[in-house]
Parts: sequence; structure tokens; C-alpha cells
Amino acid sequence: MDSRRFLAIASCLFLAWASTAAADQTVEIFNGHDLAGWTKRGGAANYAVENGEIVGRSVPNTSNTFLCTDQEFGNFELELDFKIDDPTFNSGIQIRSHSRRERREDRVYGYQVEIDPRSDRQWTAGIYFEAGSEHREAGWLNDLANNEAAQKAFKLGEWNHVRILAKGRRVQTWLNGVPAADYTDGDEEAFMPRGFIGLQVHDVGGARDPKEVRWKNLKLTVFEDDDGAAGGE
Repeated sequence: MDSRRFLAIASCLFLAWASTAAADQTVEIFNGHDLAGWTKRGGAANYAVENGEIVGRSVPNTSNTFLCTDQEFGNFELELDFKIDDPTFNSGIQIRSHSRRERREDRVYGYQVEIDPRSDRQWTAGIYFEAGSEHREAGWLNDLANNEAAQKAFKLGEWNHVRILAKGRRVQTWLNGVPAADYTDGDEEAFMPRGFIGLQVHDVGGARDPKEVRWKNLKLTVFEDDDGAAGGE
């Protein structure tokens, strides 16, 4: 091959690689030491960092609480590990979410990837719409009622790995490598293209013994948005 032709091809390949590398960015949302870059919204549950893990603990008589990223994201892949021990407890991972002022607190609403250890259902990694919005009521968007493999993939009291892929209107989830939810939002008014990521501690009514959920190994890869802007802001 002519050396000039080889160099031209090599240059084109490099530019293509560089363009892809620039479009897909790894964003550090948790530094492993403290909660810098996160804001608590909603109720009064407690969050702390212990041994490189984010730990959420319930408190009695408060509403759902969320630890939310200060940045917003649109198209991305989020991977993390979580552990929950109590089958009566509930949690979730908010994506593309927002908050509104309601009863003197910030009410978080938006898409939620559920953490649902209830033995009679086990819809962990299903997609729920938290708190409702002007255009959509709260409720399930894609449960796991017909996905027995994903239901069985959840491990109570052990570390579980979840992968969330949000690109355009489509959101897909995997639980411990098993395909779980696959939802495409076709509602023009209700669709939320971007927002913050949040970690939920569900309300526990008057229960005084703290219930706990843990997260670690958070890895976020942000993709180029349809308009050419990076997914984080």
C-alpha cells in the first residue's frame, strides 16, 4: 500500500475514534469519600458514606427521601451495585428526574428504576414513575409481571448489579446481567428527556428501627445527545 494512502486511512480512523471518544464521557458522580455533588431532597432520611459506599437509612414519620446529583443528564449508561436486607423495605434509583416545591419540601418526581424486594412481587429493575407530574400520574410504566427471569435475578441481603441504559425515549435495565425492563416513552407531553439521578430511601411510616440500603461502584457514561450537546450540564 502506498505510504500516503496508508497515512490518509490511518488519519481517518484516528479522527473517527477521537470523535467517538469525545462524545462518550465517563462522569464521576461519586468520589467514594463524601457526598460532594449531591443534594438531599424530600424527607429527612439519613445518608452517609461508609467504606466507599453510600448508605441510606430511614427515619420514622417522614416522606420519601432522595439523594440527588447536582448535575442533570440525558442520554447515558449508569451501572451500580446495591444491597438491601429487609424484604419489607423499598428503594429506587431516579433517572431524568426533577423536583417541585410541595408542602414546604422538595417533592422528587420522574422515572424510577425500582428496588423492590417484596417476596410476593420482586419487580426490582422495573420502571416506575415517581410522584406524578403535570402530564402523568404516578404508577408503573414497565413492571416485571411477565419477566420471571428478572424477578428471580434479585438477591436479598447480597450485592446486586444494575445497568440502566437511557437513550432518547427508550430506557432499558438489566439486573445481575438479566434483561429486565424495556420501556419506550411515546407520550409527547409526559416524556422527560433529562434530569438528575437520585437514590431513594422510602418512607417507613412510624417504624423506629432504621432500615438500610447501600450503593457502591457507581459508573456513569454520558452519550452525545441528539442535538450534539453532551448529556451532562
